[in-house]
Amino acid sequence: MQLTQAQRDQYEHDGFLILPGLFSPPEVAAMKQELRRIEEIDTDHLVRERSGGVAKTIFRVHEADGPTASPVFRAAARAPRLLQPARQVLGDDALYIHHTKCNLKTAIDGSVWQWHQDYGSWRRDGVPAPEMTTALVMLDEPTEMSGCLYFIPGSHRVGNLEPEMDDHTSSYRLWVVPKDELLSIMQRSPEPVPIIGPPGTVVFFHCNILHASGHNLSRHDRWAVYYVYNRTANRPGDVPNPRPDYVRSTNWTPLPLGTDDILAPAQPVAAE
Repeated sequence: MQLTQAQRDQYEHDGFLILPGLFSPPEVAAMKQELRRIEEIDTDHLVRERSGGVAKTIFRVHEADGPTASPVFRAAARAPRLLQPARQVLGDDALYIHHTKCNLKTAIDGSVWQWHQDYGSWRRDGVPAPEMTTALVMLDEPTEMSGCLYFIPGSHRVGNLEPEMDDHTSSYRLWVVPKDELLSIMQRSPEPVPIIGPPGTVVFFHCNILHASGHNLSRHDRWAVYYVYNRTANRPGDVPNPRPDYVRSTNWTPLPLGTDDILAPAQPVAAE
């Protein structure tokens, strides 16, 4: 898959691009089946909600080894429909996955993600420059009631903001934008927009765009998978006390272009 010039211009201007229908219902069903399997595993690659203990976030589903490894998600990372647009928006064919993150915003229990820039965390991982893109794959149809993602269009152009650590709002520690600075940016920016679409929709977004999501107040789950692509030339440098490999990948081998047939029989996942 190749993006048109108009699509690339829209990504540059808004900081995100919505591509409906990139994954079929059978592919979405296979991904959800894998997440149901993985969420039962007892591993530090998985974060659970403080209340109820349900799975909130699953990391590192794109590799061939480890407790959360999945052939379907590994194949999708290399599929032309994801890898080719990522190469285009980053202007480089040599990309690797900084991490994969599956957010399982479960009905009623799914909690908030505060306003933040993703690069606020990845800069602390040692990534030199905000030259990364994320491909969000919707596995359920997000709604405002179910805690969909919100973007502030064009906010990636404000540059790197100095975040502060929020370690009490939810079960996940997150570098967030300080409230006073956030309100100032909101005052001079377009209104935040809800990011919605049917299952199988993919959204590419810049690592500095301001985004957040609310509590899932609905009876429906809102599951999504995030593939974070980075240029191999932009891989992390050494930092004190680096985060573990399942969050900050040390596999910087450029991804080969695979096939869009992500449900083809896969090689067995290697033992950890």
